[in-house]
Amino acid sequence: MKFLRFLFLLLLPLGASAQQAGDFLIKKVAPAVIRTPEYTFNGDPRRFTQGQWLEVETEFSARPEVTPELTLRYYILFAGTLLTGEVTHVNIPSGQSLFSVMYVSPRSLARFLGGKPLTANAIENIAVQIVRPGVAQPLAEFVLKQGPRGAAPWWTTLQQTPGYVLNKNETPFAPLYWDRYEAIKVAK
Repeated sequence: MKFLRFLFLLLLPLGASAQQAGDFLIKKVAPAVIRTPEYTFNGDPRRFTQGQWLEVETEFSARPEVTPELTLRYYILFAGTLLTGEVTHVNIPSGQSLFSVMYVSPRSLARFLGGKPLTANAIENIAVQIVRPGVAQPLAEFVLKQGPRGAAPWWTTLQQTPGYVLNKNETPFAPLYWDRYEAIKVAK
């Protein structure tokens, strides 16, 4: 597992693109392959094989003392399909190292890979935008890879496939790392 994380980090180009629009900056987007967390409790004999999840962690900064609400939009070009998702964070404090994270489940990965093993080449590109309600222009934007498919906004020219990029609260990772990631707005 550490090897796959290392492999993804090696493939991060030096020319990753970040755009700042004032008070917010996306500093880094880090894809990784991680295993399903395993919880144990007494009285349940069921066993399962841990699957591989695609995790996309975004590090960003915010200058305002407190931002009531921000949405991060994720565009993951994966095995020829553009997967999209967004997460809305609340009560974001001022800070240089703030984090957001999204996931693609093992079954979704298998579906789009046609049963083939996950490799670093399956992730063609990733873009993340920070947006705020009532503001048309993104407040910040980050494109992982530059090149033929790296010119922003490449994600606007492809058919988007929503529903496969999940926020932390929609995964088995929900109870983990509470102090690392910004709080997620609860849907009503």
